[in-house]
Order: sequence, then structure tokens, then C-alpha cells
Amino acid sequence: MSLSWFSWALLSAIFAALTAIFAKLGVQHINSDLATLIRTAMILLVLGCYIGLSHQWSNPLQLSGHSWLFLGLSALATGASWLCYFRALQLGEASQVAPIDKFSLVLVVLFACLFLGERPAPREWLGIGLIAVGVLVLAIRR
Repeated sequence: MSLSWFSWALLSAIFAALTAIFAKLGVQHINSDLATLIRTAMILLVLGCYIGLSHQWSNPLQLSGHSWLFLGLSALATGASWLCYFRALQLGEASQVAPIDKFSLVLVVLFACLFLGERPAPREWLGIGLIAVGVLVLAIRR
């Protein structure tokens, strides 16, 4: 598909929002860690079918060590994030958990500056600051 990065990012946000709702409903009567495992297995199955049917398969053993290292670290971070997210959804309301989880947006920008050398413009810093304030407003309950 020839969608722009913005279109893909918007679709990602929509699916992430649905993820929170569906996950909240799914963890109501099950251990959150088991729910994470089931979700992960389903994702593996769906992605395997998609890669196969769209003829995108290539030999993963031909990837560089650099790619394997960072994809592995990404997988560990994703797994830890999912475990924490499902536990939080089981204990709290989706309308509370999801906004706090989105503090990751602020952290991505900070980490991108520190580790990737990215330099957001002042307007972008303003947006990140507003997100951070929004997370604080949503996190503080009276």
C-alpha cells in the first residue's frame, strides 16, 4: 500500500485504541500474564499468515547481527510493556491506563534525542510538553 507515514501512524493509533478496549474486556476473568501469552501467540499466527500470503518472506538467518540484537531488544521491551499494560488494565480503568501508557510518546522523543541524535523543533517540544501535562492531568485523581 502506498499510504503516507501519517496515514500509517493514524491507523496505528486507531488500532492501539481498540487494543485497550478489547484487552480490558479480555482480561476480566483471566490472569493478565496468560492473556498476554495468548495475545502474543495470536499475533504470531496472524503475522505469519500475512507475511506468507503477501510474499514478503525472506530468510531471517541472513539478517545482520546488528538487526538481530536490536530486534531482540525491541521484542524484550515489547513483551515487558505488554505484561505491564495488561496488568494495569486488569487493575485499573482503560480510560486511566491508556493515557498513562501514552507517556511513552514523551519518552520516545527524549530517547530519540539521547540515542539517535534527533533534534525536535521548538514547536515539537511544545507538543511533547502538552502531552506530558495532559498525562499528569489524567494521572492525578481527586
